[in-house]
Amino acid sequence: MKEPGDQDTDGRRLDRSKSDGKRSQGSLKAALRSAVREDNKVLEDATDETYIEGGESHLEDDDYDMEHLEGSSSSFQDDYMGNIGDSQNMGAPTPASEEAEEKVKKKISENFFYDYTELVSMPFVTPDSNIPLDLLTLVHSFGYDCRKRANLQLLDSNTVTYIAGNQLILLNLKTKEQMYLRSISGRGIGVIGVHPDKTYFTVAEKGVFPKIIIYEYPSLRPYRILHDGTELGYAYVDFNYNGTLLASVGSNPDYTLTIWNWKEEQPILRTKAFSQEVFKVTFNPEDDEQLTTSGSGHIKFWEMALTFTGLKLQGSLGRFGKTATTDIEGYMELPDGKVLSGSEWGNMLLWEGGLIKVELCRAARKSCHQGPINQIMLDEGEVITIGADGCIRIWDFETVDTADSIDDTGLLEIEPINELQVGKNVKLFSMIKMKEIGSNFWLAQDASGAIWKLDLSFSNITQDPDCLFSFHSGAVEALAVSPLTYLMATTALDCSVRIYDFASKTPLAQMKFKQGGTALAWVPRLVSYTGAQIIVGFEDGVVRILELYDPKGLTVFAGRKKISDADINLRQVFKPHTARVTALAYERDGEILATGSKDQTVFFFEVEKDYKPIGYITTPGPVRQLIWSSNSHPDSTLLIICENGYVLETPFPTIKEEEENRDVVSYEIKDMHIKCFHFSSVKSKILRLIEIEKRKTLKKLKEKEKEERRKQLAAEKGEDGEKELQAEEEEEEQEEPLPEIFIPSTPCRILCGFYSEPGKFWVSLGGYDAGFLYHCEFPLSDKSSAITKKKDEPFDFRLLEDTEDNPIQTITFSIHQDMMFCGMQNGAIRVYILNQDNPSLMIEDYWHFNIHDNNYGCIKGISTSFDDRFLVTTGADSNIFVFTIFSEFELKKDIRAKVPSPRFGIETEPIPEDIEDPKAYSIENARRKREHDKLMKEVEEIKAGKREKLKALRNEFWKLLEMNQGLPKHMQFKQTDFDIDSKIRAEIGRKTAFKIQQVEKELAWEKEKHQLGLMKLQNRFRESLESDTIVVHAIQSDHKISSYRLVKPSKYSKSKRTSLSDRRTSKMERFEKEGAGRKDSQKDTDGRISVEEESIIEKGKKFRPKTLSEIIVENQIEKTRKLILKAERAQLKIQQRKKEWEDLYKSKPQDDFEDPKDVQAIKEAQLYMGDFNLKTASDYKIPEHMRINAAKKEEELGHLDSVAHSKKKNMNKCILSLRDLKVAVIEEIQCLVQELKDIQSTLHVSKHIPIPQVPQIHPEEVPEKRFQYDEETLLNFKRQQMKIQDETSSQLEQGGSAGSGGGFLRLSSRKDGDLTTRDSLSRSSKASAFCVDTAKLLEFEKADPIDIELEIMKRDEIKYLYMQQYLTNRIKELIVTFDAELRVLRHQKLKLDTQMKLSDLHHVTLFQEMLLLKNFEKQENVLQERVNSLDKEEQDMQWKINETLKEMEEKKNEIAKLQDQEKALYAGFQAALGENNKFANFLMKVLKKRIKRVKKKEVEGDAEEDEDSDESSEEESSLESDEDESGSDDEVFDDSICPTNCDVGLFELALQLREKRLDIEEALVEEKKIIDNLKKEHDTLSKKVKVVATNLNVAEEALEAYQREKQQRLNELLVVIPLKLHQVEHVVFGEIPNDLSGTLVFSNHSLGRLQERIIQLHEENSKQQKLNKECRERRKQLIREKREMAKTISKMEETVHQLMVSKFGRVIDLEALQTLSVNTTLEELKIKKLRKELTNAKEMKMWEEKIAQVRWKLMMKTKEHTKKLHQMNDLCIEKKKLDSRLNTLQNQQGNAFQGPRKADIVAREKVTELIQLQAERILALKEEIALLRKKGGLILPPIQPPQEKEMKPMGL
Repeated sequence: MKEPGDQDTDGRRLDRSKSDGKRSQGSLKAALRSAVREDNKVLEDATDETYIEGGESHLEDDDYDMEHLEGSSSSFQDDYMGNIGDSQNMGAPTPASEEAEEKVKKKISENFFYDYTELVSMPFVTPDSNIPLDLLTLVHSFGYDCRKRANLQLLDSNTVTYIAGNQLILLNLKTKEQMYLRSISGRGIGVIGVHPDKTYFTVAEKGVFPKIIIYEYPSLRPYRILHDGTELGYAYVDFNYNGTLLASVGSNPDYTLTIWNWKEEQPILRTKAFSQEVFKVTFNPEDDEQLTTSGSGHIKFWEMALTFTGLKLQGSLGRFGKTATTDIEGYMELPDGKVLSGSEWGNMLLWEGGLIKVELCRAARKSCHQGPINQIMLDEGEVITIGADGCIRIWDFETVDTADSIDDTGLLEIEPINELQVGKNVKLFSMIKMKEIGSNFWLAQDASGAIWKLDLSFSNITQDPDCLFSFHSGAVEALAVSPLTYLMATTALDCSVRIYDFASKTPLAQMKFKQGGTALAWVPRLVSYTGAQIIVGFEDGVVRILELYDPKGLTVFAGRKKISDADINLRQVFKPHTARVTALAYERDGEILATGSKDQTVFFFEVEKDYKPIGYITTPGPVRQLIWSSNSHPDSTLLIICENGYVLETPFPTIKEEEENRDVVSYEIKDMHIKCFHFSSVKSKILRLIEIEKRKTLKKLKEKEKEERRKQLAAEKGEDGEKELQAEEEEEEQEEPLPEIFIPSTPCRILCGFYSEPGKFWVSLGGYDAGFLYHCEFPLSDKSSAITKKKDEPFDFRLLEDTEDNPIQTITFSIHQDMMFCGMQNGAIRVYILNQDNPSLMIEDYWHFNIHDNNYGCIKGISTSFDDRFLVTTGADSNIFVFTIFSEFELKKDIRAKVPSPRFGIETEPIPEDIEDPKAYSIENARRKREHDKLMKEVEEIKAGKREKLKALRNEFWKLLEMNQGLPKHMQFKQTDFDIDSKIRAEIGRKTAFKIQQVEKELAWEKEKHQLGLMKLQNRFRESLESDTIVVHAIQSDHKISSYRLVKPSKYSKSKRTSLSDRRTSKMERFEKEGAGRKDSQKDTDGRISVEEESIIEKGKKFRPKTLSEIIVENQIEKTRKLILKAERAQLKIQQRKKEWEDLYKSKPQDDFEDPKDVQAIKEAQLYMGDFNLKTASDYKIPEHMRINAAKKEEELGHLDSVAHSKKKNMNKCILSLRDLKVAVIEEIQCLVQELKDIQSTLHVSKHIPIPQVPQIHPEEVPEKRFQYDEETLLNFKRQQMKIQDETSSQLEQGGSAGSGGGFLRLSSRKDGDLTTRDSLSRSSKASAFCVDTAKLLEFEKADPIDIELEIMKRDEIKYLYMQQYLTNRIKELIVTFDAELRVLRHQKLKLDTQMKLSDLHHVTLFQEMLLLKNFEKQENVLQERVNSLDKEEQDMQWKINETLKEMEEKKNEIAKLQDQEKALYAGFQAALGENNKFANFLMKVLKKRIKRVKKKEVEGDAEEDEDSDESSEEESSLESDEDESGSDDEVFDDSICPTNCDVGLFELALQLREKRLDIEEALVEEKKIIDNLKKEHDTLSKKVKVVATNLNVAEEALEAYQREKQQRLNELLVVIPLKLHQVEHVVFGEIPNDLSGTLVFSNHSLGRLQERIIQLHEENSKQQKLNKECRERRKQLIREKREMAKTISKMEETVHQLMVSKFGRVIDLEALQTLSVNTTLEELKIKKLRKELTNAKEMKMWEEKIAQVRWKLMMKTKEHTKKLHQMNDLCIEKKKLDSRLNTLQNQQGNAFQGPRKADIVAREKVTELIQLQAERILALKEEIALLRKKGGLILPPIQPPQEKEMKPMGL
C-alpha cells in the first residue's frame, strides 16, 4: 500500500511527463509547478526529528488558540475584533517571524495530522457552575439543508456527506447510520468539497477569518488547516483534476478568490473575484491554469499568467452583449477552452473568448429547461444538464461543441438525446455520480427536500428514480412532541406534516396538503387519551386535526404488499381565520381550544362538542404566542402575546347554548373582560441605572483612595500636603453625562414569553430591547383609556449575557422546572439551570452551544420529550436535531416509540371533506355570509310580492285596453290618452336606450373575448381544413358516399410549380410583354429614323466631289487592302488545311483505343450483370445511385402526400358535383311535382297516379350550413336552452333535444327548398300559367256540354293522362339516373379508398425510414465530409504533382537550351580563332578560366545559400570537365594582360565570352538546384498522396460500412404489402406455408421484364458474335488500304520535290511563299502620313479663313471709331458756338434783371450734365480705340445713350 507521499510523487511524474509533451505552455506550467513545489521541496539533510518539531510547534500554536478560546467569555463582537487584530498581526509579520514561518513551511510532514479533540469547538459553560460539558449530546439529525449549494458529496459508494448547521454529517446509505464532525470555529460551515481521489475532503467554515480544514478519509483526522482565505465565510471550494491545488472563493463582503498549495497550507495566488455574490469556482479539467467563476449577474474566466512580476491571476469578465444579464448557477469547461453555462430562463450559453458564441435552445424556440439550469456536466462524451424543473437532459457533445449561430438572433435549436423527468415538484440542485462498475447511478440533491438515486443508463432495464431520503424544504415552522411516547411532529411551508420516532431515529409518516403549515400542537391526553391526535394550523387560516395510528392493527387485506409503521388520517377540518395560523393552545382541562392568527384574532372552540365554535376576540396586533395558565393558577386564563408589543389576558370564555347562537349574526365576543399590557421600552433606563451603579462604586473606591492619600500626605507634609491634595481635587475633570433615555419609534417585536404568577409574565424582545428578560404585570383595568394609547413598563428584568444581537426566540422548560431551554436567533441552544427553591427566575449559570446555522438557522421550535430524556430543536435552516439530556441514568439502547393503535372502525369512517381552496370562507365569514343571504332572501321575497302586484295591475290595464278596442271608434280612447305624462315615456325610452348602450359597453369585453375565441377555434379547426366531410345519400336506395376530410398539405408535400411553358400568363405578364413589345417597336422606329438620317448624311457625303489627295489615299488603301486580303486568304487556306490534318490525326484512334459505347456497355454489364446479393445480405454493397438520405426520403414522402392529396381532392370535386347534381335534380322534381299537381287538379280522382315524394337534402350533405345562422336560429337556440334549464326529467330533456333537432332539420329543409334555379322558376311559371288557364275555364258556370266540347274534353283528358304518366316517368328517370351516378362514383371511391389505405401504409413506412435516416444523417454527413475532404486533398496533391512534373520538364528544357548556348559559344570562339593560331591555347584557357564573381544579393537568405553551396552536379558538360583538367595550369599565366603579338580583339572577345560562359554556368546551377528541389517536393507529395489515398480508402470503407448498417436498419423496418391468395406462388406440398419470412415479393411486371430480358440477352449475344466477325474482316481490309495509301503518298512527295527543284532550283516552303505579301506596317504608315498631310492642309486653310474674318472685323471697328471721332468733333464745334452765343446774349441783356432766372439755372444745370456726360463718353471712346489698336484687346460694351426725357430740353 502506497503512502500519500508516494502517490504524490507518482502524480508529479505524470505531471512532468504531460508537461514535457506540451512545450507551448512549458514556461507557465513550470512556473506553476515551481510555485506549488516551492514548499514541498525537502532538504536532503532534514531528519524526522525536524518534522516532529515542526508538528509540535503547530500543536503548541493550536493549544494556545484553544486556551484563548476556552478562557474567553466575551461576546461575538469582542471575538470579532480580537480575530481582526490577530489577522492584522499575521498580515504584517516581523522578519524573524517570516523566517520562522518559512522554516515551518518546509518542515510540514506528509504524515503529520492535527488532533481533532483539541481543534473542535466546545460548548460554553459558566465558570464554576458545575454544569457538565456533555449536558446535551447530539444523537440524530432528521433535517437536510437542501437549498445550500453543493451540499451533497460522495466519499465512497456507501457514504455521503452534507452540512447540517454547525455539524458535518457522514451518512451511510445502507445502514442509515450518521457520524458527526463539529465545526471548529463554532460559527458554522460554509461549503464542503471532496478530493478527486476520495481520500480527503475539505470543510470550509464561517466566522471571522474562517479556516479551511482538510480531513483525511476514512480516518477523519484533520490533515491540513488553511488560514486567512476570506473575511466571514467561504462560498465554494474545488480541487484541480490532479488534486494538487485547491481553489476557494469567499462570500460577502470580500469575495476573495484564492489558489492554495493545500498540502503546505500556503496560498499561491489571491485576488478579488467580483463585486457581487459569487456562487461557484472550478478548475478546467484539461488545464490547471484556467479557472472559471460564476455568480450573480456574471461569469468570469481566469488564467494563471506568468508576468515579469511573477505568477498572476488574470480575469476576463464575460460580456453578455445582446443577451439579457443572468445569474449563472451551472457551467462546464469544454476541452477546447470554451465554457457552456446555464441561464435563469433555461437556455444554455456557449462562451468563447469572453463572449457568447451562441445561445442554445430547443425546437420552436422552447427553452432547454423550464427554469434555471443549476448544474452542467460532461460524462462519457455527453453533456448533462440539471434543471430546477426536475428534468435531466442529455445532449450530444459534438453538437454543443461545434454550435454556432445561424442568424442575428444568436439562437441555435438543438434537441436532447435523452431526458428524465424525476418527478412532480422536484427542483434538482446538484448531482454526483456513484462509482459503481457496470452502472450509471447518480445521487441528486433536490431543493424540494429529498435525496434521489437516479439511473441514467437509458436502456431497457433502466430503474425508476428512487427517493432515498425525504426532508422538509425550507424553515421548519413548528414542532410538537407527544405527551405519551417518543414521537414528534413537525410542519413547514413545504405543505407537509411529518411524524418521527426520535428514539429509534426513524421517520414514520408524512402527509401533504395544498398550503404550508405554520403552527402545530399535540392534542393533550385529556382530549385524546391515546395521544394519537395532532392539530395543525396552516397559512391559509385552516386548522386540521390529524389522527396518527399504527396500520398494522387494521384488518390485513389480501394482496396488500407493504405496511408502514405509522399512518396519518384526517379527522376534522375547520377554518377560523383568514390569514396564517400562528399559535394553537389547549386549555389546562382540555375543554377549550384557542387559535391565534396574523389576522389579529383569537378564536375559541369547545373541544367536547367536536370543536364547536364559541367565538373570537380581536387583538391589537398579530398573535405571536398563546399560553394557558397552569394548574397552579386559581383561574384558567389565556395569555395572548402579540408581535407589536401588546400582551393580553382573557378569562375562560362562557359557552352559550345553541338556541342563543342561532340568532347571533357574528361570532365576535364583545363582553369579555380583557386585560392588556402595552410594552414600553425601558432598556435605556436600565442601562442608565447600571451606569449610575458603576459610577457610585467607582466614586466610593476613589474616596477610599483619597482618604488613604490624605492620611499619607498629612503624615509626611502636614498642612502642605492638605493644600496639595485640594489642588489635585480642583484639577480633577468633571464626570461625563449619563446616557440619555431612548425609546425606539417603532416598538420592538415580542419574540416569546411565559407565565410567572397569576397576572405576571416574562417576555423576550428583539431589536433594541434585546439582551434582557422583562418581568411584567397587567395593570388595573381602565376602561376610559384606549388600549393603543397605554404605555406600560416592566417592573423587573434579568440580564442575559451575549444576547444584544442574539435574542431568545423560543423558550421551554423541563418537566421538573429545573432547566430552561432557550432557542437563540443565531441557531444556538442555551440551557439555564434554575433553582427550584427560589421562586424568582435566577438565571446565572448556563450552558451555550451553537447547533444550527449561525446566519439563517434561527431556532423555530424547541421541546423536551415527555420524560425529559430528549431535547428536540427545529430551525429555519431545515434542520431537526435530537439530543439526549445529561442524566445519571443511562438510556436503553433500543428505545422505540409506540405508535397509537387505531380506533375501532377507523377504516370505515368517511374522510371529512378537506378545505383546499385558500379563498374559502372562514367560520366567521361563513356565518356573516349566511346572515347576508338570509337577509337578501327576505328582500327578494318582498320584491316578488311587489312584482305580483304590478303583474295584476298590468293584466287589469290590458283588459281595459281590450275593452277600449271593442268600443266604437268615436268612443275609443287614443293611445296618448293613457299616457299620464308624455315625458315619462320619452324618459323611459331614453333610459332604455342608455341601458342598452351601457350593457353593450359592459359586454364589449365579453363580445371581443368570444369573437377572439371563435376566431381561434376557426383557426385551430377550420383554417387547417381544406374541405369538410360531405355525405351524399342516394334517393331510393340506402347507398351513400362521403368525401374525404382534407387537411391542408403537410410540410413534406411540396407543391410542384408549373413550368413557364405550361403556366398561363397573367394579365400583368401579358401587359408587361405588350408594353415591352411596344417599347421595342418604338425603339426600332427611333432606330430606323436615326439610321435614315445617317444614311441621308452619308449620301450627302458620298455625292460630294472628292479632292485629289483623297483619291490618292483611297487608291493606296485599296491596293494595300487587296494585297493583305490575298495573303490572308492564303494563310486561312493553309490554316484550314492544317486544322483538317489535325482533326484527322486526332480522330485517329490509338493502339489501345476502345469505343466509348463499348466502355459504357461494359460498365453497365459489370454493374447489372453477375451474381448480385440481396439488400439483406451482410456483404451487400449499395450502388452510388441507390444511396438515399433523409432529404431524398422527405422528398419522396412529400411526393406521396401530394399525389394522395390531389387524388382525394379530385374525388371530393366529383362528390361535390354529385351533390350539386342532387340539388338540381330535387329542384327539377319539385317543378315536375308542381306541374303534376296542376294536371291532377283537372283530372278525376279515380284517374290520379300517386305523386312521387320529393326527396330532401340531408344536413350531412350541406355541412357548411352548420355555421350559418340568423336571428330565428339564435332565438330557437335560446328557447332550447331555457327549455333544458326548466325541464328536470331526462325524458323531457331528450324530447326537447329531439324537438330542437327536428326544428333544425325543418329549418334546413325549408332553406333547401329555397334553392331554385332559373330553369325551375321558368318551369314553375309555366305550370302556374297553365293552372290559371284551367282555373279560368272552371270559373264559367257549368252548363251542359255540347258534342264538340265533349270531344275537346276527351282530347284534353287524354293529353293530361299522357302528361301525368310522362312527368311521373321523368321523375323516376331522374331518380334512377342520379342513384346510378352515385353508385358508379361510390365504386370508384372504394377503389380509391383501397389505394389511399395502401398509400397510408406506404406513408408510415416512408416516415419510419425518414426518421431512421435522420438519426443516421449526422454521422453519415461527417463520414461523407471526411471522404470528400480526403478526395479533394488527393486531387489537390495530384494536381500539385502534375504541376511539379511540368515545371521539371520546363526546367530540363531550359537546361538543354543553356547547354546548347554554351556549346555554341565555344564553337563560335573556335571559329573566330581560326586555324593555326599560336595563341589558341592561351585564349582558350582565358575563356575557360574559373573566376569567383560577386553574386547579386536579392535576398540575404538566398545569398547565404549560394555561398554555402559548392557541390558539383553529375550533369556537367564535357567542356567543364576539360576545364577541370586544365585547372592545374591556371596559376602559370596571367589573363589580365594581353601577350605580345596576340590579337587584342580576340583577347577582348575571349574576356567577353568568358563573362557569358559564367552567366550560363550560374544559370545552369540555379536550374539544377530548382530541379532538385522539385524532385524532393515531388517525392514528398507522392508519399503524402499514398497516405491520403490510404486514408481515403479507409474513410470510404467506413462510409460503406455505415451505409451497409443503415441499409440493414432499413431492412429491419416492417413493410405491409397486402396480397391475395392467388398472388402467393410459394407452395410447399401443395399448401401455403405458415412462415413466409424466407420469401421474396416481386411484382408481375418485374418478373415478366426479367424473363423478357433473358430472351433479349440471347439475341444480343448472337448479334454481337456476328458483329465481331464483320469487324475483323473490316479490319483486314483497312490494313491493306493503309499500305497502298502509304505507297501513293511517298510517290507524290517525290514528284513534288522534283518539280520544286526544276522550277526554283531548290526545295522551298510553299506555305511561306503563299503567305508572302506587302509590308503592312510600312503601308499603314504611308497612309497615315497622307491622311495627316490632308488634315494639316485643311486646318491651315481653316485658320487662314479665320484670320481674314478677324481682319475684316478689325477694319469695321476702325471705321466705326473714326465715325464716332467725327461726331465728337462736330459736337465740340457746336459747343463752342453755343458758348459764344450764350456770352453775346448775356452781354445784350444788360441789367434788366438783377439775378439769374430760375429757368436759366435749370437749363444751365442740364447743359452742364450733358457736357459732363459727353466728356465721359469721349474718354471711353478713346480708351476703346486704344484697346483695339493693341493685339488681343478686350472690347467693352458700348456706352448707353442718355434717356429721351433728359434730351428733350436740348431740343427746345
